[in-house]
Amino acid sequence: MIEAELKAHVRDPAVMRERLDRLAAGRDEVYRDTYFDTPGAHLEAADRELRLRTVDGPDGTRSLLTYKEARVDEASGSKPEYETGIGDPAAVRAMLNGLGYIEAITFAKHCRNYEFTAHERPMLATLVRVPEIDGTYVELETKVAGRGELCDALGDVRAVLAGLGIGEGDLTAELYTDAVRARRTG
Repeated sequence: MIEAELKAHVRDPAVMRERLDRLAAGRDEVYRDTYFDTPGAHLEAADRELRLRTVDGPDGTRSLLTYKEARVDEASGSKPEYETGIGDPAAVRAMLNGLGYIEAITFAKHCRNYEFTAHERPMLATLVRVPEIDGTYVELETKVAGRGELCDALGDVRAVLAGLGIGEGDLTAELYTDAVRARRTG
């Protein structure tokens, strides 16, 4: 599956939250993300990601292991994504370390998630705040089976964002990992 996703800077988080609340009930969650790489940063150099995420929310705690391939669309940063739930994140961390992967960066994301249908597609909108980064972001995604569907899906995502008051100038392809790393190194 390819995650057809766009991310944007939010100028007025309260207004955006109000608009999203009209589309669906929001769910507050905190993501604790750890990105793994080889000691030589080969995954990052190849634009791939290996992430262990623990999500704390109103329904309890769950953990996910995610692998993302390189971007298939430069403008949006959309990537093929493979994700599965895991029962024991400490065991997965030990496995990854045992296979030679190291923890490249860890940070928290404070999220409010909204699930709804638009343009006959399931959509997930997430208001994101990363304490180490200034500002609030909105991510909007849907999943498609292949590259042939990506252009239409991104068009639908752009249309929903426009309806939420997000313009092309608000979009960003900057990665949270890069922004957090830059903030930590000054």
